[in-house]
Amino acid sequence: MSGKAGVWIDHRNAVIVALGDGTEHTTRIASHAEKHLERGGDRPMKGRAEHLSVPADDARQRAHTGELNVYYDAVIAALRDYDRLLILGPGEAKGELHKRLEKAKLHTKVDAVQSADQMTDPQLAAMVRAHFGASAPRFQPRE
Repeated sequence: MSGKAGVWIDHRNAVIVALGDGTEHTTRIASHAEKHLERGGDRPMKGRAEHLSVPADDARQRAHTGELNVYYDAVIAALRDYDRLLILGPGEAKGELHKRLEKAKLHTKVDAVQSADQMTDPQLAAMVRAHFGASAPRFQPRE
């Protein structure tokens, strides 16, 4: 287990920037969880059977949580080989990932969990390099 990585995460996708010996690699992992939990149907039914026409909120929440669990498991699997991490993100997902990493008891040290708005891949890579004090990878022309 070696190397450093930074991950920008929200509930829709994660971008992982991995730093090695003079190399840099970016990976994307998409979540298939719904953006917002909303009741289905065009309009509510009238009458006594209205509650039967719409799925229960707790059932939808359980399904949403299950989708997020699969997503977080995929992100953790991608981060398993790194000994130091920087976790970034705009909302709750960064904290949720941090808790799941602690629960998984990996031998990975989380250096920091910071708030960060959406950024481009080069901006994220620059932030990760700056955090770990790494220099930009050298350009290697194709042969």
